[in-house]
Amino acid sequence: MLDVDKKTFEEEVLQAEGTVFVDFYGDGCVPCQALMPVVHELAEKYGDKIKFCSLNTSKARRLAISQKVLGLPVMAVYRQGQKVAECVKDDATPENIEKMILKYYQ
Repeated sequence: MLDVDKKTFEEEVLQAEGTVFVDFYGDGCVPCQALMPVVHELAEKYGDKIKFCSLNTSKARRLAISQKVLGLPVMAVYRQGQKVAECVKDDATPENIEKMILKYYQ
């Protein structure tokens, strides 16, 4: 899992080749913290074909807003610099996150 921030998001996510999964989380977000082990497990399982990144929105609030992340948790998939799928708040369950990843696992 690669930690990205406002300095590296453009290069690591928006300019990346292939598929990129981004876990948008916050320091005080209890659901985000609960999902973190699940996301790390999925990164180990599917990291051969998808790049997995995490972004701490507490430290990059403007970047999160520019990506239309208005509540947490948010898990998103990017391809060619465009967000193509996301799981938001109550929809961000381990099952839904894995289904979203499998849709773009190629």
